[in-house]
Amino acid sequence: MGQYDWVAGAFPTAIFTVFDTETTGLEPKQCRVVEAGAIRFDRRGVISRFNVLINPGSPMPPEVTKINGITDDMLKKQPDASKVLPDFLRFIGDSVLIAHNAPFDVSFINEELARLGLPPLKNKVIDTRIFAKEMFPDLPKYALQELAVRFGIQAIDAHRAEDDARVCMELFLVCLARLNERLGTANDTAPQASTEKAQPGSDSAQHTAPQTTAIADDYPEQDELFEEEGDEDDFFEDNPV
Repeated sequence: MGQYDWVAGAFPTAIFTVFDTETTGLEPKQCRVVEAGAIRFDRRGVISRFNVLINPGSPMPPEVTKINGITDDMLKKQPDASKVLPDFLRFIGDSVLIAHNAPFDVSFINEELARLGLPPLKNKVIDTRIFAKEMFPDLPKYALQELAVRFGIQAIDAHRAEDDARVCMELFLVCLARLNERLGTANDTAPQASTEKAQPGSDSAQHTAPQTTAIADDYPEQDELFEEEGDEDDFFEDNPV
C-alpha cells in the first residue's frame, strides 16, 4: 500500500490547492517569501487562482534574481507578509495542499505565519515528489522540471510561483491517473489543466465548488513529510535560490 493510495478515493469529493513559493534563499528562519502562487481545484477543474508578490523588507540577492527574475523594483511597492498571509489562508481554507518538495514550501509559509504570531498550517499535504516516486519508481530524477519534460508538461514561466504551481498540478494529475490504473479505479472526471495566468492577487472563481468533504484520517500528517529523505540534487533543482 502506497502513502498516497487514499487520494484515489478522496479525489471525487475533496478540494485541493496546489501552491508554490519563491523565496530569498533556502533557510526559512533567515530568508523570506517573495512570491506565492496557488491554484484551487477539484474534480471538475480549476476553481480559482492566487498569485502575489510580497515585499520581504530586505534586498533580493542577485543570484536569486538571476534564477526567478524577481527584482527589488518589482517588490518595493508590494505588500508585506502581514497583508498577504491572511488572504492566502482564506484562499486555501481547509483544502488539501499540494506542493513539490512540500517541506520546503510548508516550512517557509509556517515561518512567515510564526513571525505574525499565527499558528502553522494544519492542512493535509501531498508532496508530488514523493507521489511521483511511488507511481513511477526508478526514474533518474524527480525534480519538478525534469518530471515536467518527461510527462510532456509545458513549463511557461519556470521558477515563478504560479506557473510552478500549475506544473505541479498537472504532475499530480499524471500521478493520480497512474494510481487509478494500479488500483483499477475509474477517474473520468479529472480537471483539465489551464495555462491561463491569474492577475496578481486574484481569486476569481471558474466554477462554484462545494465545501471540502471530510476525508478519512488514515493518510499522512504534515510531520511525516519531513521524515522522507529527499535527493539533494532534486531539492536544489526545485529550490535553487
